[in-house]
Amino acid sequence: MTWIRIGTGALMLAASGCASNMGAERLTVGEGFADPIGYHDPAPVFSWKLPAGVKKQTAYRIETVKAGVPLWDSGWVESDQSTLAAYGGAPLTSRDRIEWRVQFRDEAGREHPWSEPSHFELGLLAQEDWQAKWIRPAINSDPQQEPVAWLRRSFTVNEPVAAARLYVTARGLFELNINDSRVGRDRFANGWTSYHKRLDTLAYDVTGQLQTGENTLLAMLGKGWYAGRLGWEKRIDAYGNNPELLLQLEIAYADGSSDVICTDENWEATWEGPILASSIYDGETCDARKAITGWTPVVAGGGLGAARLTPKPFAPVRETETLPAQEITEPEPGRFVFDLGQNMVGWARVRIPVKQDETVTLRFAEMLNQDGTLYTENYRSAQSTDRYTAAETSVIEWEPHFTFHGFRYVELSGLPSGAKPQKDWVNGIVLHTDLSRIGAFESSHAKLNQLQSNIVWGQRGNFLDIPTDCPQRDERLGWTGDAQVFCPTSMFNYDCHAFWKSWLESMRDDQLPDGRIPHVIPGVLDWAGSPGWMDAAVIIPWEVYVRTGDLEVLADNFEMMEKLVAWYRSQSKDGLIPEIAAFGDWLQPYSEKNEGDTPAPLIGTAFYAHSAGLLANAARVLNREDEAKRYAAEADSVKQAFARHYFDAGGRLQNAPETQTAYLLAIAFDLIPSEMKQKAAGHLTRLVHDADGHLRTGFLGTPYIVGVLDQMGSSELAFDLLFKETYPSWFYSINQGATTMWERWNSYSHEDGFGNVEMNSFNHYAYGAIGQWMYERIAGLAPDPEYPGYKHFFVRPKIDKRLDWARVQLDTPYGIASSGWRRKKNGKVMLEFIVPPNTTATVEYPDGRKAETVAAGSYHCELNME
Repeated sequence: MTWIRIGTGALMLAASGCASNMGAERLTVGEGFADPIGYHDPAPVFSWKLPAGVKKQTAYRIETVKAGVPLWDSGWVESDQSTLAAYGGAPLTSRDRIEWRVQFRDEAGREHPWSEPSHFELGLLAQEDWQAKWIRPAINSDPQQEPVAWLRRSFTVNEPVAAARLYVTARGLFELNINDSRVGRDRFANGWTSYHKRLDTLAYDVTGQLQTGENTLLAMLGKGWYAGRLGWEKRIDAYGNNPELLLQLEIAYADGSSDVICTDENWEATWEGPILASSIYDGETCDARKAITGWTPVVAGGGLGAARLTPKPFAPVRETETLPAQEITEPEPGRFVFDLGQNMVGWARVRIPVKQDETVTLRFAEMLNQDGTLYTENYRSAQSTDRYTAAETSVIEWEPHFTFHGFRYVELSGLPSGAKPQKDWVNGIVLHTDLSRIGAFESSHAKLNQLQSNIVWGQRGNFLDIPTDCPQRDERLGWTGDAQVFCPTSMFNYDCHAFWKSWLESMRDDQLPDGRIPHVIPGVLDWAGSPGWMDAAVIIPWEVYVRTGDLEVLADNFEMMEKLVAWYRSQSKDGLIPEIAAFGDWLQPYSEKNEGDTPAPLIGTAFYAHSAGLLANAARVLNREDEAKRYAAEADSVKQAFARHYFDAGGRLQNAPETQTAYLLAIAFDLIPSEMKQKAAGHLTRLVHDADGHLRTGFLGTPYIVGVLDQMGSSELAFDLLFKETYPSWFYSINQGATTMWERWNSYSHEDGFGNVEMNSFNHYAYGAIGQWMYERIAGLAPDPEYPGYKHFFVRPKIDKRLDWARVQLDTPYGIASSGWRRKKNGKVMLEFIVPPNTTATVEYPDGRKAETVAAGSYHCELNME
C-alpha cells in the first residue's frame, strides 16, 4: 500500500486542512463492501470515514432510497458511531437496489454536507427466489477422473435490454461465457464451503454482454472440491460424484417486460471437449485438437437440495498480480526452468511456440535440486502438472482453469526442436481471495523487511477461498490450528473481516454434536478434538471483534463457542483435561515426535481455561451478564486447577516436562497468579538461554514467545530471538533463501539440503504469527480490546539497538493510523504517529515519560533514549 507523509510539529496537531465543507467518504456496507451487487445481508450495517481535519463525530444521519423513492431516514442520531451503524427501515428483499448517503456533525456541532451516494444490490436471499433447476451431463463421469463438463443454452433477445443479472452457483467450480465473452473475473467460483449445509451464490451484471437476436450461454464445470480429489487420501466422495450447475439469468427490458433464462431441461451438456482433466491437485490437461462435441440433453431437477443458497459473503478468488520470469536455465536437455523469483500460488500463463500434435508439459516446484532440476518430492502425491497438446503449429497463449499450484519455478518441456525460450514466454498469475491490502510495515533492517514480505506472501498463497495450511502438496486444507495463531497478523495485512466470518460459518456448520471442532474446515477429515486447533472457534471470533468492533461475529458464533467449552467441561476432572489425542506443540524443534514435548493434558487444560475466559469476555460484550459471570468463574476455576497441578511455589513446572511452550501458555493465558508470573518468566528465560538463545517452540508456543518475554521485562531477549540468524529462527530460513514462511525452520538448508519430504511445505503461514508483535511492538500500533475496531488504540513502540527506524501503517475502520520512529544524528529518536478522525490513541512513550491520550491528528516528538 502507499505510505502517507506524516506532518511535522510538536506533540500536538500538525497543520492540517479545514474539512468544514467536506462530507463523509469511503462509504461501505457490511464488512467493507463498496457498491456490491449480489449482497448477502438484508439487515445491512453502514460505515463511513470522516475527512481529514475532523476530530470527532457527534451525530450522524443516514438516508436510503429505493427506486427513487425515500425508504428510510434515520434522522439525526446523537452518536460518534461511524462504523457498522444498523439499518432501521422496512425489511429488504431479494434484488432490492438501495442508494444511501450519510451526513454528520463534527466536534463543534457543525453539519457537514451529504456524502456522495453509495449503492448496494441484494442477491437472491431465499430458496423461493430460484426458478432454476440443478443440471448436469446425462452421462456420469468416471469418479476416478476429473474431466470438465460443458453446458450450453441459446436464447433470443428481441427488445432493448435495460438491465440483466445473472445469479449462479455450482456443486463444483464454474466459468461462464455469454456470446464468447467471459462473465466476471472470478476464479474457483463458487468457492469451498460445507457444501451439504451451504452453497454460495454469485451475481453478475451482464447487461452489456447481451445482444439483440441470438445469444449463447456456455458454462464450464469442474469437479473442484465438491466432486474431485481431496487431500492425501484422494477422497472423491466427500460431497458428491458429479458437478452440477444452477443458473438464473433475469432480463429486464426497456419496455418494462422481463424474461428469465434458467438452467433446466432446455440445456445441453457434454464431457467431450479440449480439457481432458482439471484437478486442483494434479493439474490440467488440454488437447486443443478436440472440439466440443457429443452434446446431449442434460439431467435436470431433483429439487434445490437441503443446503442454504446464500449470496457469497466475501470476495471471490481473482487474479491479483502477474510475476514475470527472472531467469531461464536448462538443467537437462529440452527442459527449460523459468524462475519467477518468488514462491507464489496460482498458475502459469504461457505464450509459446507449439508444434501440431505435440504436447508441451508444464511442471512446477517451490525449490530446485542441487543440479537445477525441480524438487517436487514435497508435493507428495500431488502431480501439479499441466499439459497442452497443439492443434496446429503456431504460437499459443494458454492458461488452465480449475487447478492451482504452489511454485516459484516452472519447467517447460516438449517445445519444438530448436526453440530458444524467452523470459516473456512464462508469467506467474497470482491467485487468491481478492482482499484489500490495508497494512504495511517496514524497517531499516533488510531481513526484517524480508520476513514481512514472507509473511504477506504466505498469507496470499494460503488465502484461496479458505485459510489453508499449504497450497502445493496433496493437502491444501483449512487447518484450524494454523488459522487461529495467524489470525491477528492476517487482520493487519489484509481486510479479512468478511473472509473470517464466512469461514466461521462453515465451522458452525461442521461442528460435531458433542461440541468438538474438526481439525480442518470444511470438515472433510474424520478427525476432531485437538486443543489449540479446535479453539479457533473461540479465538478467531474474538480476534476479529477486537480488530473490527463487529458484535455480530461474537453473536453469530456464541453458541458454537459455548458448545466447545462445554465439551472441555465434559472431559475435565477436577478442572484438568486428562490424556487426549492431540497435535500438541506441532513441529517443535529438536523433539523426537511431531507433537513436541509439552504434554497434551497441559495444553488441553491451558486452552480450556483460555477459551472459557474469552467466552466470558464475549458474553460481557454482548450484555449477557449471567453467562459472563458463569464462564468467568469457570475459567478462574480451571486456572486455579492448572496452577496447583503444574506449578510449584517457586513458579517452576511440575508434573510435566519443562518446556518453553508450557511456560508461555501459562503466562500468556494468565493461568497462574500474578505473583508467580515473574518467577515462571525466570524459568522461561533460563530455558531460552539453555537453548543457546534459541526458541524450542512449535505451532502453539511460537506465536507467544517474543510477546511474553517482552511483557515480562525481557525485551532484549525477545529481540535476540527475533534477530537470531541460526537454526531455529525466523532469519534462518531467510538465510536459506526463503521468500515465504516455511512449515519447518529447516525445511531446507544449504548445509543439509531438504527436510522431511512427508511434511515439508515452503509456503506455510503459521510461524508468520510473529508479524503481530512486529506491528504492535516494534513499530508500536496496537488495538485496544476495550474499544475495538481501533476506536481507541495504543502507540507503544519498542526501540531496539539493531534498528535505525521502523514504521507501520494501517487503514483502520476509521481511516489511516500509523506509528513510526527513527534515530536522529543527535542520538535522540523521533516518534511520529497518526490518529485518524473519530478515534483516540494512548501514547506509551518508550523513554519512560508519562503516557497520554490524544485525539485525531498527526503528531511527532523527540525521545531521549539515553
